[in-house]
Amino acid sequence: MTVKLIADCGATKCEWCLLQNGSIKKILTQGISPYFLPAEEVVTLLKKELLPRLKNIAVDEVYYYGTGLGNTSNVKLIKAALKKVFPGALIEANTDLLGAARALCGNEKGVACILGTGSNSCYYNGRKIIKNSPGLGYVLGDEGSGAYLGKKVIQHYLYNTFDEDLRARFDAKFTTSMHEILEHVYKQPQPNRYLASFTNFLAENRGHFMVENIIEDGLNDFFYYHLYKYRESWLCPISFTGSVAFGFKDVLQELCSTYELELGKVLKQPMDGLIEYHSEK
Repeated sequence: MTVKLIADCGATKCEWCLLQNGSIKKILTQGISPYFLPAEEVVTLLKKELLPRLKNIAVDEVYYYGTGLGNTSNVKLIKAALKKVFPGALIEANTDLLGAARALCGNEKGVACILGTGSNSCYYNGRKIIKNSPGLGYVLGDEGSGAYLGKKVIQHYLYNTFDEDLRARFDAKFTTSMHEILEHVYKQPQPNRYLASFTNFLAENRGHFMVENIIEDGLNDFFYYHLYKYRESWLCPISFTGSVAFGFKDVLQELCSTYELELGKVLKQPMDGLIEYHSEK
């Protein structure tokens, strides 16, 4: 029986799943960003955090989906590191977007979307990504993402747009100030994650008209700037993965109904879909 290892890897955490004789074992390690970690450090990390949990099980195939792999030199780096750790295994290293597409669409055609801290989308023909709306990052783009929605929350707060009730709820939850917010956004590392943390405020205050407007407008921007660019959006299901997509699934359903689009799967994380995809293979 072939032993397979799947990785869904971001910059802060990496979820691994070992498939062996029908059993599933999940393991969490630190994240891996090939932009910041050389191959030697990736190897060290895997030998320290992953290998001991595998308990000397011989892995036949590794399917790695991660951040930063749109860059061919980063793909080579990750493959080289994995080959040192699993010298006898077949190694595949692909983008997190292809991982999302396989998890959501399997071997079928579809539009696959990521709505988490950041956002991304593609048209997938059942084998590979054919079209990808350009991702401009959290400063210029990432419409519909946690960072995008969180930025709107902060804008409403700092511009004093929230009504008294919502402002009081914000103050009670965050006890912060304009100075502290600007410090985090402009001077601290990983401002996109800081911005995305304010999305929880939206989830906790559903029903308030200002909150609903922020959510609907932010997700609508994703539809307008990205999904509208694919002719295939009207020809096949549109599926989503990510914490924002999962948390605001009802809004996605409403927008799909409004624009006469078919909503497909909505997964909080792609791993369950990837397990199904690679188990079938």
